[in-house]
Amino acid sequence: PPQVQPFLPQWLAQPKLVQKRIKENVVPIRDVPGIHPKLLKKLQMNGIESFFPVQAEVIPAILQSASNGYLMGRGGYRPKDICVSAPTGSGKTLSFVIPIVQALLDRVVCQVRALVVLPTKELAQQVSKVFNIYTDGTGLKVVSVTGQRSFAKEQEMLVQKKVTGYCSLADIIVATPGRLADHISQTPGFSLTQLRFLIIDEADRMIDDMHQNWLNQVVKAAFQADDNSGSNVLFQRTKPGPITAASSCHPQIPLQKLLFSATLTQDPEKLQQLGLFQPCLFTSVYSEKKLLRDGAETEQDTDEKYTLPEGLSQCYVPCDLNSKPLLLLHFMLKMKFTRVLCFTNSKEASHRLFLLIQAFRGITVAEFSSRLPPNERHRTMKEFEQGKIQLLISTDATARGIDIKGVNCVINYDTPQFIRTYIHRVGRTARAGKTGLAFSMVLRIQERRFLRMLKDAGITDIKQHLVKGKLLKPLVQQYEEALSKLEKTVK
Repeated sequence: PPQVQPFLPQWLAQPKLVQKRIKENVVPIRDVPGIHPKLLKKLQMNGIESFFPVQAEVIPAILQSASNGYLMGRGGYRPKDICVSAPTGSGKTLSFVIPIVQALLDRVVCQVRALVVLPTKELAQQVSKVFNIYTDGTGLKVVSVTGQRSFAKEQEMLVQKKVTGYCSLADIIVATPGRLADHISQTPGFSLTQLRFLIIDEADRMIDDMHQNWLNQVVKAAFQADDNSGSNVLFQRTKPGPITAASSCHPQIPLQKLLFSATLTQDPEKLQQLGLFQPCLFTSVYSEKKLLRDGAETEQDTDEKYTLPEGLSQCYVPCDLNSKPLLLLHFMLKMKFTRVLCFTNSKEASHRLFLLIQAFRGITVAEFSSRLPPNERHRTMKEFEQGKIQLLISTDATARGIDIKGVNCVINYDTPQFIRTYIHRVGRTARAGKTGLAFSMVLRIQERRFLRMLKDAGITDIKQHLVKGKLLKPLVQQYEEALSKLEKTVK
């Protein structure tokens, strides 16, 4: 039967295309219209002289939607929600940090105006760090609630009780969903009634894990009547609906949603859960073949679903189960790979492989998984970035969004089961226009399914890399000694 083309809403079918070739399409920061001189100066102090394509497109779009100050949309209309789908390492964080800081620069009263929600603590820390750089010296307060500190400590950082009622100590909150939901339900005086921007980063994962129904709680909190601000009836929000005389007689703070992801779902039903308003999609995930000069589309089979960083070279190594550890040792010792990020499918597998490589000796190795406390993970990350650790063995929890400096090579020790996992793992290297290598060890029985999965996603430039058995022979004796040493420790 003929394939049914899913019906895509117009905004998904005709997105605004963003150049995917990062290096050739950078735009000097002064050429992007509307950025506040204060922020231009900050960018330069941080060594940023030009923007990547995503930033050059998205920053002005968000700024424009807040051009009448953050209380109003343009011309009194409610601003459109914005979705951004762009490869890992293409600069999505700055694309929302800059315009949000700028939109809030002139704020008078401290209220929660921007909320960024991310799936993991590490990502949240990374994003608050960037916010702190750009709010420094502006009087804007950034607070992160990720469970890094005790609940009570977080409460103290969020609200202060005064004789006149509660007041907010945060303009911008960076949060993980669970902790955020807890504050909405349990922190007295925590109010989102003045929320103007809701940023959902790694959006597809956030949609998949709508645990605790956090989004509905945020929206409900944003639209509920504010008890302790009797005088503020002026800014009561009503759920968006038809414009009536009553609904247009006082200004309303619009709540605008900004979604960012490297693997944004194209599934309209999933996106429906987000209740987006006239959304506008910016994407650099498109097929070059499809865009002919006149903009007409060619046949559908060149449809590219995901874009990988341009500087990435991908290989796969067919192997059997027993040769996997030997292959890893071969890459590290004989091929002298450095700064390698190696992924397994579980923290047990990560831990075991870590112990094994450690017992083998001769390779500085560390593990990175949720088994370890955050401060230890932080230290490991620093040492890896400084080049003190050659091999970091990790679970997928860390594959997402984490910006690890200078990963030369990603090795999939265990084949990823899903294409999105593959994209996020290999996207830890070749970031921001640099080059990188990705090696996947694929068991012979998995080979067909693995190649099929990549082909379906439009990824065809992966080469087979064969390692002959005789190259691994010299490693066997020392490997077996390490193995028996490991068995003893485990017992």
